[in-house]
Amino acid sequence: MATRKVTVSLDESALDHAERAARKAGLSLSAWLSRAARREAVRTGFGPGPAEAAVTDALADEREHELAEEDLRAAG
Repeated sequence: MATRKVTVSLDESALDHAERAARKAGLSLSAWLSRAARREAVRTGFGPGPAEAAVTDALADEREHELAEEDLRAAG
């Protein structure tokens, strides 16, 4: 997937949460923020078209599902 370098500003709390979540997920901060932005865009109705979404989101959703299951197992 192509990437583009951008500069964003986050409040300290949001950055702290994102950094901790990225570490826990085993992702770079950039990868985690990219996924979070994509999920929020889709959730609010601004995601990619159906054809692209079917491929891109299926892969991301599968990995997120795996991570959620790992979190549940780790929590007991």
